[in-house]
Amino acid sequence: MKLVKLLNASCLLLSAVLASTAHAELYKWVGADGKVTYSDVAPPANAKQVEKRALSGGSAGVALPADLAAAVAMNPVTLYAASSCAPCDEGRALLKQRGVPFAEKTIATNEDISKLKQVGGDAQLPLLVISNSKFRGFERQEWNKSLSSAGYPENSVLPKEYRYPPAESAAPAPAAAAPATKRNSEKPKTEPKRNSETESGIRF
Repeated sequence: MKLVKLLNASCLLLSAVLASTAHAELYKWVGADGKVTYSDVAPPANAKQVEKRALSGGSAGVALPADLAAAVAMNPVTLYAASSCAPCDEGRALLKQRGVPFAEKTIATNEDISKLKQVGGDAQLPLLVISNSKFRGFERQEWNKSLSSAGYPENSVLPKEYRYPPAESAAPAPAAAAPATKRNSEKPKTEPKRNSETESGIRF
């Protein structure tokens, strides 16, 4: 009987721990000394400029450790990459090896290329964006140094159940326009011709 009660108590304790982890929150506040603090523990009563947000990452909403969540909040990472791009593959592998949550933007169309040039200044891939800092081309030492400066751990601390979100187009197609009225449909429409032989100009 005692063993059954002990097992039941253990199950309740485990459930409480899992529940608290699933709904973990990150607090940000300014202390009396003016120092900004990030923690998953509630701030003291005399803290100023307190902010609170849920700790989650990936499409499954998995809670992230406080330090990693703070890095993601302060210095979000975006990777611009393309298929058949060996440096892009190396850069992506580095981010995942370090356990860096990131958004991936795919370069596949002329519109994507235009967006890449708008963000990075040219069409060189991969393009790594850490907050407002941009790094063109894959340079392992430079990427590692910049990620560390942005507060990301050198070794992965991602929960095992974390899943990276799928890559998205850098320039998603606009939503379909509403059907034209009868009056508008009677007017002839001309579309600009696309030059299928235009070179992409992407550099790896």
